[in-house]
Amino acid sequence: MEKENFTSCISAEISAAEAIKRISNVPGWWGIAFSGSSEKQNDQFIVKMGGDSFFDFTVAELIPGKRVVWLITDCNMPWYSDKKEWANTKLIFDLTENNGITDLNFTHEGLTPEVECYKDCAPGWTHWIKTSLFSYFTTGQGVFRKPTI
Repeated sequence: MEKENFTSCISAEISAAEAIKRISNVPGWWGIAFSGSSEKQNDQFIVKMGGDSFFDFTVAELIPGKRVVWLITDCNMPWYSDKKEWANTKLIFDLTENNGITDLNFTHEGLTPEVECYKDCAPGWTHWIKTSLFSYFTTGQGVFRKPTI
């Protein structure tokens, strides 16, 4: 049986090109400490969520108006027994634009119910995609909250 990756979907009245621009402005919707660049393929950036935590990303794929894939190349999640649980997983943003509405299908490839952080990360991603990123798409402001972990 194939493992089910975490997914979340939203639709908003925004062009796919603008949606990718906003996804790439990570602090605008994720509300984390950010350094580096996330706008072009092969860009690298670091996300920190406090303490010793960090996530190193590479923009592994960028198809304008269609898709963004971020590869997590390294991480430290001090809250879990497997502190590298997200290493070598991917955040995938697939976009489809139709009549001024863009559908975003988000997948965290490698985040499955079998991994330790799923119980915290699934509701976290649900918030960041369905609430914060949706708000950023529609109002220009993300909706920040304290991390679940």
